[in-house]
Amino acid sequence: MTKTLVAAPFRADHVGSLLRPDRIHQARKEFQEGALSPRELHDIETQEIKRIVDKQIEVGLQAVTDGEFRRRFWHTDFLEHLNGVEGYVPENGFQFKGEETERYDVRINGKLSFNPDHPHVKDFIEFKEIVAERAIPKQTIPSPNQLFNAGIRNLDIYPDIHDFATDVIQTYREAVQAFYDAGCRYLQFDDVYIAGLNAPEIPFNDSGYSRQELIDLALHVVNSVLEDKPEDLIVTTHLCRGNYRSKWAFEGSYAKIAPTLFAEERVNGFFLEYDDERSGDFKPLDYIPDGGPRVVLGVFTSKHGTLEEKENIKARVEEATQYVPLEQLCISPQCGFASTHHGNILTEEEQWAKLKYIVDVSKEIWG
Repeated sequence: MTKTLVAAPFRADHVGSLLRPDRIHQARKEFQEGALSPRELHDIETQEIKRIVDKQIEVGLQAVTDGEFRRRFWHTDFLEHLNGVEGYVPENGFQFKGEETERYDVRINGKLSFNPDHPHVKDFIEFKEIVAERAIPKQTIPSPNQLFNAGIRNLDIYPDIHDFATDVIQTYREAVQAFYDAGCRYLQFDDVYIAGLNAPEIPFNDSGYSRQELIDLALHVVNSVLEDKPEDLIVTTHLCRGNYRSKWAFEGSYAKIAPTLFAEERVNGFFLEYDDERSGDFKPLDYIPDGGPRVVLGVFTSKHGTLEEKENIKARVEEATQYVPLEQLCISPQCGFASTHHGNILTEEEQWAKLKYIVDVSKEIWG
């Protein structure tokens, strides 16, 4: 039987998370207070997911997400439902530019493996039914490399980082297959860790490995996870520098990771942050193979609602064609609108206007 390949990433795409409406904030508050049952909370989330799926289709997006409406954080909700991982409240949150994040993280408390009853797989099945045949349902999950962030690996359980990597790879192979079996054909890995490996202000020498050794390991992990992926499953990597209440965690171009990652990671596309000067120039894109992964230029910002100047966007896309052919490029916001339940500092109306604007600009560029 012939398998149909999804033509993703799309010319106008988006990273995934959307602003939680007040109704979900209120429902979660009532749930925490014991005034709502899990079923009642789930039903309210489902109603709001139906609404935002309709809205994404209305503004012209070909790939739609559930907005990550059932999550508090973009990564911890997924990771803490893996076997051998627990969520906890650390002494400090992550330090972003001008703000400390809400204190919550995950850590290894046993041997790592995939949970076949992972709730996000069940959530995807329900989400896919909501979308029906009207668009492509896109699933976002944290990259397997997120498990290599400082403080997550338990050295008593995994003293050797390569033994840990072996279990991370197997866990994610099973996760990818589980989403595929649930009907997913467009899967995105969100990877702050490997983007951080490029950041000049983040030291890594206390790990006992050089920066390049860690970059090589990160590439090995993702490529090993995807080694036997089904041919009709599109997988992309989103390289993020942090996104919390319109703040960011670090800066720097992609120059240090590009020769390894852009040249060799076996994904179908890269979502890259290019919304301001902290992102550096397009020169690292020279490592993208011709005819290889699509490059989604995040030249719009999700951190505020002001619409970018159209001619500036077109000029930046034209500049990127010095390194990647136009037919290999797409456009999107640099990140989601609400990587955590707090959301960025803009209105829902501004969010939808920006997404529609991206669709409209893409049509002018690519027809």
